[in-house]
Amino acid sequence: MGDIDAARALLSAHAVRRRAREMLRLCEAGELAHWRLDRAKLPAIADFTLAVMRDNYPDLDIPFHARWRHFAAGGNDRWGAIAAHASWPDAASRARAEFDLAIVSVLLDAGAGPAWRYRESDGTQSSRSEGLAIASLDMFAAGLFSSRKDDPLRADADRLARITARELATGFQVECNNPLVGLAGRVELLNRLGRACLAAPEVFARADEARPGGLFDVLQDVAAPRDVPPSPQGGRESDASRPNTLPADAILSAVLAHLGPIWPSRLTLAGVPLGDAWRHPQIRADDATDGIVPFHKLSQWLSYSLIEPLQRAGVTVTDIDGLTGLPEYRNGGLLVDFGALVPKNADEARSPQTVDSAFIVEWRALTVALLDEIADLVRERLKLTAEQLPLAKVLEGGTWAAGRRIAAQKRADGSPPLDIVSDGTVF
Repeated sequence: MGDIDAARALLSAHAVRRRAREMLRLCEAGELAHWRLDRAKLPAIADFTLAVMRDNYPDLDIPFHARWRHFAAGGNDRWGAIAAHASWPDAASRARAEFDLAIVSVLLDAGAGPAWRYRESDGTQSSRSEGLAIASLDMFAAGLFSSRKDDPLRADADRLARITARELATGFQVECNNPLVGLAGRVELLNRLGRACLAAPEVFARADEARPGGLFDVLQDVAAPRDVPPSPQGGRESDASRPNTLPADAILSAVLAHLGPIWPSRLTLAGVPLGDAWRHPQIRADDATDGIVPFHKLSQWLSYSLIEPLQRAGVTVTDIDGLTGLPEYRNGGLLVDFGALVPKNADEARSPQTVDSAFIVEWRALTVALLDEIADLVRERLKLTAEQLPLAKVLEGGTWAAGRRIAAQKRADGSPPLDIVSDGTVF
């Protein structure tokens, strides 16, 4: 395999899961420098997660883990109310608007810091991911990202490329006594997004002016009905050959391929930007990807968030578990707070850590691998299959909420157990 093919192979959920499992094997063998695993704690985590799922969704009718849940924080479906009064000419137009909103909002969804709050017009206050989501939705609904005064519910590339820190700070209600971590990084991401869309009209301007929502048309084409000859064996046709069907990992592939240029310069291989991928010397490969561990956290979070707009537009999304668990504060914090992942050096765990440190790379990879196991344990307790309870529902129901709950029980401010130095473009 050539270097460029090896690099592109890392731009997949399969690569994330495979290398995460390799990290778990090293941990179980006691070969990692920073973490050890206490498997005896996993059943308790599964029980706690299931209890949280039943509290949040008593009938276990759990939606996917996606940005849309944050827009409905407190039981108020804010986007649903906005969409009900919109007048899109067809389903594809609504899907493009929802792609615009989801992509912009997810890119703005990094750690807000413990002091930041967002106040809605009715006085409701929110913090962290919910606050960031509602703030971004209000900015979207007000037309901050649109170039058209008569069409506010869109995000145009030329407008995104010109968004300023002052405008975003105003939208997020940033003041001296309401500081938001990583504001500059968020502004730069939106500017990069706008420039990337303008630079690729064949992707982002197929049906309209250049906008992130143009990615919908790309995915719709992949899922488009096409003539497939019957199988000579008379067997079942593959998902790829069924009309209007799209495997979830195809969403991630498109996100990584077409939005890859927006990420700040980190690792590149054969000219391919690898995004949320980091080095660890014990992860071996017999090609140029030796020592590289991919995560694609924000890209996978975005991919999960694009499933519902696709479904509303008539596309059947399959193999949801092709995506992985998300290696971030809440999922990973759940494992640390329950003592399943134990730092070998307690002082190291109490000190601020950078995203590229081996300590954090190990923790994130172990989180991905162990989330699969926790999902299996939860399914065993409920006697459900992965098709009935995909990982995306376990995350939502679920491990993310459980991580937040245990953090609140252990620390007055509900902060995660680890202090990670981030520029707002990873978590």
